[in-house]
Amino acid sequence: MKITVLQYLGMLFLNVLITCQALRHHKFVVRDAPYTKLCSTKNILTVNGQFPGPTLYVTKGETIIVDVYNRANYNITIHWHGVNQPRYPWSDGPEYITQCPIRPGGKFSQKVIFSEEEGTLWWHAHSDWSRATVHGMIVVKPTSGTTYPFPKPHKEVPIILGEWWKKDIVEVYNEFRRTGGDANISDAYTINGQPGDLYPCSSNETFKLRVDYGKTYLLRMVNAAVQDMLFFAISKHQVTIVGSDGNYVKPLKVDYITISPGQTMDVLLEANQPLGQYYMASKVYSSANGVEFDNTTTTAIIQYKGNYIPSSTTLSLPSLPASDDTMASINLISQLKSLNDNQHQIDVPLNITTNLFFTTSVNTLPCSNDSTCALPGNNRLSASMNNISFQLPSNNNILQAYYNNISGVFGENFPNVPPLLFDFTGNNLPAYLATPSVATEVNVLEYNSTVELVLQSTNILAGTEHPIHLHGHSFYVVGWGFGNFDKDKDPLNYNLIDPPYQNTVAIPKNGWTAIRFRAKNPGVWFVHCHLERHVSWGMAMTFIVKNGDKTEEKMLPPPPDMPQC
Repeated sequence: MKITVLQYLGMLFLNVLITCQALRHHKFVVRDAPYTKLCSTKNILTVNGQFPGPTLYVTKGETIIVDVYNRANYNITIHWHGVNQPRYPWSDGPEYITQCPIRPGGKFSQKVIFSEEEGTLWWHAHSDWSRATVHGMIVVKPTSGTTYPFPKPHKEVPIILGEWWKKDIVEVYNEFRRTGGDANISDAYTINGQPGDLYPCSSNETFKLRVDYGKTYLLRMVNAAVQDMLFFAISKHQVTIVGSDGNYVKPLKVDYITISPGQTMDVLLEANQPLGQYYMASKVYSSANGVEFDNTTTTAIIQYKGNYIPSSTTLSLPSLPASDDTMASINLISQLKSLNDNQHQIDVPLNITTNLFFTTSVNTLPCSNDSTCALPGNNRLSASMNNISFQLPSNNNILQAYYNNISGVFGENFPNVPPLLFDFTGNNLPAYLATPSVATEVNVLEYNSTVELVLQSTNILAGTEHPIHLHGHSFYVVGWGFGNFDKDKDPLNYNLIDPPYQNTVAIPKNGWTAIRFRAKNPGVWFVHCHLERHVSWGMAMTFIVKNGDKTEEKMLPPPPDMPQC
C-alpha cells in the first residue's frame, strides 16, 4: 500500500503524540512552607509543601517527565540520584555541570530515563545545600511478569534519614562560605522528617511503624543527611540487606547498618519479637580528629499490634557503634555482594583499558586580602581531588559548553594520577601539600572504555571518610583497604566474581576503594564527595564520556526548555 508524504508525516506526528502521551507526568512545585521542629517554626524549601518530598513510583525501564516549577526565592536544580539517564545528561541536574539553575518563577520539564535500576533510589536538589529539605524517594518496581528475588513483604515502608537545623539552611550555608571555616553542626537527625522523642517538643510527631507479629516488612532506606554517614539499627531485631543503590545483593543479615549520604538500601525486617514497642535509632559516624559533629540520636518506634500493656519503663535504644568506630563503619563494604543470579546478572569489566588513580584531600586556601577567614594566616578550608579544587563555572554549564563547542568554560586536563606522589596516609605531612590548585578541569573518557578508578583518601589536614558519588553510571566496588593502595599486591584480593554494583561508595578514613565501570553513557557526568561541605570546598571533578560511532551510542539532543544562565 502506497502512502503520500502528508500521510506519512501525519502518522509520524501521531506516533510522536502517542509516545508523549504515554509518558507519565509528575508536578514538582518548589516553594517555601512553614515547619515546626525542636520547639520553633521556620520556613523551609519544599517540593509540593512536603518534607520529605513526594515519593516517585516507577517501573524498571520506564521514562517519566517531571515538570519542576520554581516558586521559591532561590535558584534550584533537581538531581535523580542513581538514575543513569542513558544518553540524556540534560536532566541529570547538578548546577552548572549539566544545566543552569531554574530561576525563581521558572519551569523545567525534566525527562527521567530509567534503565537497569531496580529497587530504591532518591531525588534531591543539587544547588547549594537546598537538598537538606528538598529530597524524596524513588521506588523502581520490577517489570511486569517479574518479581522481587525474595519473598514478597507484607508492606513496604520508606525510611529517610536526614538532618535538621534550627537556623535557615541558607543562613548556615552563607555563613559557612563567608567565614571559610567548618559549617555549623545540625541540631538534630531525623527519621522521615521527625527528630524523635529524645529531642525537645518532638514526642508527639515521632514516626511510628505498626507491625503484625510474624510479618516481614521491606524498609526502603535513604541517607539524605547533608554532612554525615550514619549508623542505624532496631532494638532487639536484626535486619537483612537485600538491595543497595537500586541493585540487588545477596541477603546479608546484620545487627546494624552503616549508610553514607547519598546511599540507599533495601532491608527486610522480620517482626519476630515479643509484642511491645522497640526503638529504631540512628546516629553519626564521624572519624576526623578534632572536628565537631552532631552527637545526638534520632529515633522512631516499632509498635507491634495486639493486646498487650505497653511497658511503663523507657524504651531501650539499640546497640550502635561508637561515633568514631571506623572498623564498624566498614562492616558493609567488606560484606556486600551482588545477587548475580540468572535474572540479575552482572558484567564486571575484566580487561581494563583506562586506569585512573584519584586522591581525595581536605586542604586550605588563602583568603583574599579584603576578607577575613576563620583559619590561622587568613586561610579558609578547601578540598580537592588529585590536588585540584574544583571550581564551578559561573556563567555557563559544562554540558552546554561541550555540546556547543564553547571554549573557556572548562579545561580537559584533569590528570589520571595525582601530580604529586607522597605517603598519602602518613602523619605530619609537609605543609606545602595543603594548598591545591583551583580549576574547572574534566577528564575525557573514550566511549565503551573499561575503567578502573582507585579512590585514595589522604591525611592532609584531616584524614576522614569520603562517600563518593558518580553520576551517569553505576560501578562495581571490587576492592578496598586501609593505608596506601599497593598496585602490585592489592588487586590480587579484588572481588571480580560478585562485587556490589553501586553509585555511591565510601572511601575509608586513610584508606582506598577500587571501582570498575564501563563508560557506555555519553555525556557530562559529575563525580563528587556527598558530604556537602566537602563538595562545596571543591572535592569534585567531571567526566566527559565521548560519543560512540553508532547512532545509539551518541548523546541525545537537548530539550527546548533548558534553563538559561
